[in-house]
Amino acid sequence: MTFIGIDNGATGTIGIIPSAGPQFASIHKMPSMESLNYQKSKVTYVTRIDHYALRELLQGLEHKSGLRAVVERPFTMASATKAVLNAQRALESVIINLELLDIGYEFIDSKLWQKAFLPPGLKGAALKQGSLDVGKRMFPHIEWDGFKDADGLLIAEYARRHNGAD
Repeated sequence: MTFIGIDNGATGTIGIIPSAGPQFASIHKMPSMESLNYQKSKVTYVTRIDHYALRELLQGLEHKSGLRAVVERPFTMASATKAVLNAQRALESVIINLELLDIGYEFIDSKLWQKAFLPPGLKGAALKQGSLDVGKRMFPHIEWDGFKDADGLLIAEYARRHNGAD
């Protein structure tokens, strides 16, 4: 079974742990693109998931051993902010691609996988740095330049450990 951990959002990461084992794990930035926003009063841009590039990344995975995606549930609240709307839009793009490729998926709350790997009490930037530090220790073979965290890979590892692989 190959586990795909998806840190939802246009700036998220995708962690892949193949059936061959964690020593062959990889992490990828969520493919994204800048797009003209939907306002008519002024010119602004929004970062969106490049769903064609995402589909290409996911299509390249081995299907023989089975694929299972675990997607981090986006934060939501009653009063929708720009960040919440962006997260919901990104989630829809991810789900559409997983469904088009017949990749089974489930959702996970961030607190669940974070509790398994990160020290308690981390918030904000410290949470991202903690994720990166743990990812570097757990997966030393990965080239970490340009990554701000290891969330996608830690989600995939959580899924692997909780599905009888370890």
